[in-house]
Amino acid sequence: MAVRAMLVYLLVLLELLVSVVGNAAQFDPYKTLGVTRSASQTEIKKVYKRLAKEWHPDKNKNPEAEDMFIKITKSYEILSSEEKRANYDRYGQTDDTQPYGHGHRGFRHFHDNFYFDESFFNFPFNSKSGRDSADSKYTLHFNQYINDVLPETFKRPYLIKITSDWCFSCIHIEPVWKEAVQELEPLGVGIGVVDVGYERRLANHLGAHRTPSILGVINGKVTFFHYAVVKEHLVQFVEDLLPQRLVEKVTDRNDRDFLKSWHDVNKPHVLLFDQVPVVPLLYKLTAFSYKDYVQFGYVDQGLSETADLLKQYNINTYAPTMLVFKENTDKPADIIQAKGMKKQIIDEFISNNKFLLAPRLVNQKVFDELCPVKQFHRRRKYCVLLITGDEDAFVPGNKAFLSLASANTNEVLRFTYVYQPLKNPFHQFFIHFKMSLVVILERRNGAGKVIYKPVLGGWNGSEEDKHRLLEELEHLQKDPSILNHDAMLPQLNNEFASMFLIRWIYTAYDYLSEIADDLLHNNWREMMPLLSLIFSALFILFGTVVIQAFSDSSEEKQTKPKTKESTKTENGSPNTTNTSRYLGYFTHNSIITRDVNHRINYDSIILPYFNTIK
Repeated sequence: MAVRAMLVYLLVLLELLVSVVGNAAQFDPYKTLGVTRSASQTEIKKVYKRLAKEWHPDKNKNPEAEDMFIKITKSYEILSSEEKRANYDRYGQTDDTQPYGHGHRGFRHFHDNFYFDESFFNFPFNSKSGRDSADSKYTLHFNQYINDVLPETFKRPYLIKITSDWCFSCIHIEPVWKEAVQELEPLGVGIGVVDVGYERRLANHLGAHRTPSILGVINGKVTFFHYAVVKEHLVQFVEDLLPQRLVEKVTDRNDRDFLKSWHDVNKPHVLLFDQVPVVPLLYKLTAFSYKDYVQFGYVDQGLSETADLLKQYNINTYAPTMLVFKENTDKPADIIQAKGMKKQIIDEFISNNKFLLAPRLVNQKVFDELCPVKQFHRRRKYCVLLITGDEDAFVPGNKAFLSLASANTNEVLRFTYVYQPLKNPFHQFFIHFKMSLVVILERRNGAGKVIYKPVLGGWNGSEEDKHRLLEELEHLQKDPSILNHDAMLPQLNNEFASMFLIRWIYTAYDYLSEIADDLLHNNWREMMPLLSLIFSALFILFGTVVIQAFSDSSEEKQTKPKTKESTKTENGSPNTTNTSRYLGYFTHNSIITRDVNHRINYDSIILPYFNTIK
């Protein structure tokens, strides 16, 4: 029986080896991409782009599209690297098939063509092509991470899993990972998977030195997960990644102050009404995505301190409600209420209310979005720009301009205004006027060229001024050539640049908190550069103090005999020779004594010598 069992075991093993050899023989990156072995990098890249676009699983509904896309990607990774390509041409294998953290440890006996590598036994633990099919759509590549994911982390956090085919522990966390992904992805969290067997470069770039690892990326910064892998901990980890003060708690006491700050921050304000005492993660993620456009406040419907707010806006307590306020703080500009508040609904609602009715041009980014460069005739946008001031004399005209903007329903027209400091790029429009001025302009290119027409007569908000502006806008719809002036505008200065210090303090606080968290969880590998820097600074400081102490001691020993000599002179009757000697000693050497016991009396020594000279 034992012999029979051994034969069965050998047959199974032989079958596995044959299947592995067959699979290895079937995979040929040249055949997969359809190029010759002498193909150049330009040809390979061109073919890869075409095939990747053709077989992308999101566009190609073929059941084999996913597997084909992975093969195409892997083939390009091999052939686009000179080292991997040469290794494949010589041995028929690449280092991507080896376990993470190991180099080539094969045997090259008898002949170079014979090469046996341990990666030959790299059996895939996951399904298709050694990867879990559920993770395949989240797979990240180095260039994809740098070009797409990294910029996107400034709008939403990413949760990334580091795994490999030889990682047994990865199999244990897989069910929890799937549950967390199913909960977090619909909320707007980005998901990524890095297989170190295929993307070792990206794993090293992220600082992941072991598998499995889970990390979060937000604002381009990587933070590692250190807790037990359970769904609740992963959700809390993502929430902790978000900056503090994203959503302000609003009650009956501070609602007026919150809404009236629209002018200072130049943003619409959104009030979120819900029954849970803690701000839901969905709202926090939304606030992070639109932090540059909208100010968010949260109202807990279960508090007695919010009863007046619920009554004032007639809020239905059975469903979450979202109100957006613009210049008018007494009446919401838009409202949405849904029992199942989904991310898509919120995104559409916020996107339609990103700006005030007449926002202020506080920086170049706002100018680019409100007044985009002309691309096509159908997409052209005209900016109705009020150049004014913030003094009391300009207030009536500013209010009249806002009322005109509130009544505007033409999507082609964008009403906006700018305050007129001396260094503002719009100073050239304003220089010949002593009052506010309305300018109709269209941007022609990103370099700053605009065509414009000033509305003659200035602007003080009178009915005559309104009538004149409406006539010009009506004429513009019929004949765009009335914009017969052109100018070159430099970049707009950031009006909120003075708030940089406050933002820096908040960032420093968050960074110090993360350092304390890393120390608490003994994440020494990631903390090693910082700890090395701290200990180096302490060593230099300690060495400086020791050297200074020895230096002070030697100076005191040298000062003592000189002090005794000065004392003798004080008690005696100095002659002219001694006078000149001591005078030169004090004036040229500038001796400053440090100790009270050795201090030389200026009145009793120096002044008598000056009197003697006189």
